[in-house]
Amino acid sequence: MSAPKGPIAGRNGVVIQRRSESDGEGYRSYEIYQRERVGESTEKIQPGKLLADDYLSDPYALVGTLREHYPCYRNWRTNSYWITRYDDVTSIFTDEGNFCSRSKLWAYGRDGFGRDLGRELPVLEATARLTDAYAEPTARDIVAGFAGRGEVNLATDFAAHFPLALLVRQLDLPAAQAASFAHRYWQLQRGACWEPAAQQAGRAAMDMLVRDLEPLLAQRRAEPGDDLISAIAQLDLPAGPATAADLVVTLLEKDHETLHGALANLWFLLLTHPEQFEAARDDARLLKLAYLETLRHSPPVLSAERYARHEVERFGRLLPAGAQLVCSAAAANRDPRVFHEPDRFVVDRKDLCQREPRGQYRADGLATGIAFGLGAPSRFPALPEDRPRSEYALVRDTAVTASLTLLDTVQDLELQPGAAPQLRSLRLGDMHTCWQLPVRFR
Repeated sequence: MSAPKGPIAGRNGVVIQRRSESDGEGYRSYEIYQRERVGESTEKIQPGKLLADDYLSDPYALVGTLREHYPCYRNWRTNSYWITRYDDVTSIFTDEGNFCSRSKLWAYGRDGFGRDLGRELPVLEATARLTDAYAEPTARDIVAGFAGRGEVNLATDFAAHFPLALLVRQLDLPAAQAASFAHRYWQLQRGACWEPAAQQAGRAAMDMLVRDLEPLLAQRRAEPGDDLISAIAQLDLPAGPATAADLVVTLLEKDHETLHGALANLWFLLLTHPEQFEAARDDARLLKLAYLETLRHSPPVLSAERYARHEVERFGRLLPAGAQLVCSAAAANRDPRVFHEPDRFVVDRKDLCQREPRGQYRADGLATGIAFGLGAPSRFPALPEDRPRSEYALVRDTAVTASLTLLDTVQDLELQPGAAPQLRSLRLGDMHTCWQLPVRFR
């Protein structure tokens, strides 16, 4: 009996495409590392540890083991590949020919809900202009609100509060809407994840924000002002004018984690390293370097997922089309092949700036480790003539401005006695940051 022609279904229901022995394609060449049994573990790490509480509190030991022993680790529990060495991570992160990222809207499963207009040049220009205009007064208002108390939780009352208050000013929202907007925006950002309850809350927030912002968008289209909603309302788009859904998707795709998380992590590291704090306290240049070192040493966005566009061989493995690659900034930014004594926090680190074509020395002139929330290195010069400076530079300058404002307003800032702050993710996939940073001052 001749073998059946065409596709057949295997025992698990997956369609198998038969190949003719004479079609000239031959067989794919699998390397020896591909020959693993499903569920096969390793002797140095169990895959469940990457989902356990230890990873949420201190991921560096676990991903360090992967980096040194299993640089392309197949996690059978999550059906993903963990990439952990600096050169490997940067090569995947910037290789658009073989790999792609997926939007937060895709995570919600609402493709077509609206357009992300954040890359439109008028929106970029408005964002840069409004950020520069409002960063210092926003930080000053926040610090003035707690300056007389003598103590505060710097993580929540400053680092978490500042980015949301700045966004409210950029949008020029009515004061009556500010609190509800901030709550729904937070739900919107947290819902782009695997957790069903958070996704449901995020979907509801998305719909409510469309309802709330629609009349504002119409008003700013008729009477534009100097704000982000007006910039979006006035866009001349081939597919038609911007809608409230477009505005919400644009807000969804914004990077919120880096400014919030990096501010909290910066002050956590400075206050727990008094000698480094002393060096950076009175020097704006060193405070800027401290921010860049924070992104390397303790990045708030620990990893980013990339997906194989097609079948591709990398790192001794055959990666199938659609394969999920977890690119670990936590591991790559502490790769001893790249950074000297990588576990140390050093404000004026000398090896932070090296000419490296895949991301360490960025095309926008900013040297640091990998910062996934801010995207791949800009292809534009550090100071482009025909467009605003990169989001990377904008977030850096904003964090430094807010921190300098804090130092100018309060004196003798230090941890409260007995405080033991730590960095932690609230759940898998969340930013890794400091949530409790009790300080005192005068």
